[in-house]
Amino acid sequence: MALIVQKFGGTSLAGPEQIRQAACRVRETVSQGDAAVVVVSAMGHTTDELLGLAGQLTEQPCTRELDMLMVCGEQVSAALLALALQALGVPSVSLNGAMAGIRTEARHGEAQILSIDPARIRAELAAGRVVIVTGFQGVNPAGDPTTLGRGGSDTSAVALAAALDADLCEICTDVDGVYTADPRSVPTASKIDSLSYDEMLELALGGAVVLHPRAVETAKEHGVPVTVRSSFHGGAGTWIGNAKEAAGR
Repeated sequence: MALIVQKFGGTSLAGPEQIRQAACRVRETVSQGDAAVVVVSAMGHTTDELLGLAGQLTEQPCTRELDMLMVCGEQVSAALLALALQALGVPSVSLNGAMAGIRTEARHGEAQILSIDPARIRAELAAGRVVIVTGFQGVNPAGDPTTLGRGGSDTSAVALAAALDADLCEICTDVDGVYTADPRSVPTASKIDSLSYDEMLELALGGAVVLHPRAVETAKEHGVPVTVRSSFHGGAGTWIGNAKEAAGR
């Protein structure tokens, strides 16, 4: 039995139908005999909407209160996905960053993950449940919620995969892999089957938005194999790993 960490972004969880599709993808994973930990972003444009509400109240919002506000988006996604899975007969439980043992430095808005204690996640997996974890967030030494900044859910997923010694981290998104250019604006762009960590990092630093550079650096540091694939249909996507394995694919 493999342990798979799957991450679903905001476009993959934009509404009830997309959440059901994500739940079906997770059910497919567990039906093959694998265990699944799922990391979720906030639905659609929820984070921007929450920031907009704060901006209507103050021009200089307190960063702690902004983090208190923004972590709500991922918690909504996690709970809804858990409900969708339960409706499909798949035992599941949602955990926020603190429950999942994600410890960060003190600062708000751009916190770095310091450590992850996966004991609660392992206990839930041992009980036969899919574990859904809120991306983009953790808890600081004072017990306050913190957010990880841009691309934080990607980073959460890869860091959890490393802490759990997972067999694979799947980044499920609205494109079916990494392309030579953004296929949504360049119709002639072609999909890349495999990349080394360094090749993916170069693309990410060059503006490829499919995977955040911090997530790629974390994957490289811990040797976490990553695939980028579509949330909505099948296909192998793009595999990302060390240079020797990438060359052999």
